[in-house]
Amino acid sequence: MIEAAIVDASVGIKWVVNETESEFARLLSACDLLAPDLFPIECSNILWKKVRIRDLTRRDALDYLDLLRQSPVAIVPTHDLTAKALELAMDLQHPVYDCVYLALALRRGAPLVTADQRLVTAAAKFRKTKGLIISLSDIPNYLRSN
Repeated sequence: MIEAAIVDASVGIKWVVNETESEFARLLSACDLLAPDLFPIECSNILWKKVRIRDLTRRDALDYLDLLRQSPVAIVPTHDLTAKALELAMDLQHPVYDCVYLALALRRGAPLVTADQRLVTAAAKFRKTKGLIISLSDIPNYLRSN
């Protein structure tokens, strides 16, 4: 069982918007969840994009953001994570904003759960982050086996 996990916006958004793997994201509710303070900003950006492409109304986006603000995720300041995130970004050739989540996972010794397959692939290739990241699609199997 996962006791604590870092979650990114690709997971958080699935709590409020029904998407593929939303049911897997909801399985994490029994865990202690953490995210960097970038999390609500990234979730807001995803909601904005969904309004732009007319997947959501403005009202829905605002309501979903309110629900996300009430989620049981402990928010951690990014200030002390940025140097490590930049190092990881350079090592993985992956954007810094995603690597902030990885930096938090390294600091806390908790896995990062994400639906971002590019990030999963990049992190799996790097010795320091291999095994530190769990694809959201693997959560049911992971919870059954641990």
